[in-house]
Amino acid sequence: MTVAEERGYAKGRAKRVEIIDRATALFGEGGYRGTSLREIAARCGISHSGLLHHFPTKQALLTAVLEHRDEQDVERFFPPAVRGVDQLRRVVALAAHNESRRGIVDLYAVLSAEATVADHPAHDYFVRRYRSTLAAMTDAYEQARAQGALRDGVEPTIAARKLIAVMDGLQLQWLLDGGATPMTEVVRQHLQEQLTVPL
Repeated sequence: MTVAEERGYAKGRAKRVEIIDRATALFGEGGYRGTSLREIAARCGISHSGLLHHFPTKQALLTAVLEHRDEQDVERFFPPAVRGVDQLRRVVALAAHNESRRGIVDLYAVLSAEATVADHPAHDYFVRRYRSTLAAMTDAYEQARAQGALRDGVEPTIAARKLIAVMDGLQLQWLLDGGATPMTEVVRQHLQEQLTVPL
């Protein structure tokens, strides 16, 4: 690859990231169905055809937005070596991080609700995401039990489902009350009640 090609590639990647960031904000504000590609293109300062060069369909852009968020969160909070109690500690850290990014929390809340309809473009994504999140959290609880850190009577799969429900429910409350809900502290207390070791 020539220097010019490398520059072009880097410029193209930077523009893709910018489009994803702008689309994240707009999807969070107006939902998937209420946001047009033309609106996103205008916010990015490019033409509609310029946007289609990077993302040929609105669904492709939505998928990129959702995957980008997940990749960032996994890389930052849940690398493969983090398991058991440490993984549950990282859930608390993720809740704290979410308190600093209302746009992403908005997007997730809006799209996850919209995507309960089977024909929504993000339906399959959210079905897969909940399955993988449930599996990951169940594994975390199972590892915590193997570490001797899980209280008697806490069943990993049920605990994982409860944790996901707590996280999603808290995010909705936090959005509705203007950030007054102490998400991080409630998640921390919820988890601490299930563990025999301090978080």
